[in-house]
Amino acid sequence: MESSMKYYSDMEKYEIININDGDRYSFLGNNDIIIDNEGNLKLLVLNNNKSRFTFFSRNDYNEISWDSIKKIGSKTIIIDVDNNIY
Repeated sequence: MESSMKYYSDMEKYEIININDGDRYSFLGNNDIIIDNEGNLKLLVLNNNKSRFTFFSRNDYNEISWDSIKKIGSKTIIIDVDNNIY
């Protein structure tokens, strides 16, 4: 296995942080990723709902291009999105 390879089961605990404003967007496990037929990661789909109680609330999503992901660290995923996505 290559050293740059990471398992999703480990990455689902990574926190997503926007480098532009320092905002935190929950953990990868609370959001979704879109993978194409060849296994390439295309989109990170962030759930806009900051409430812990989602039964009565509306779910909105923002799609973040995989190109906007700048770094995957040991416990964080750093994204570069100019505007406030929530």
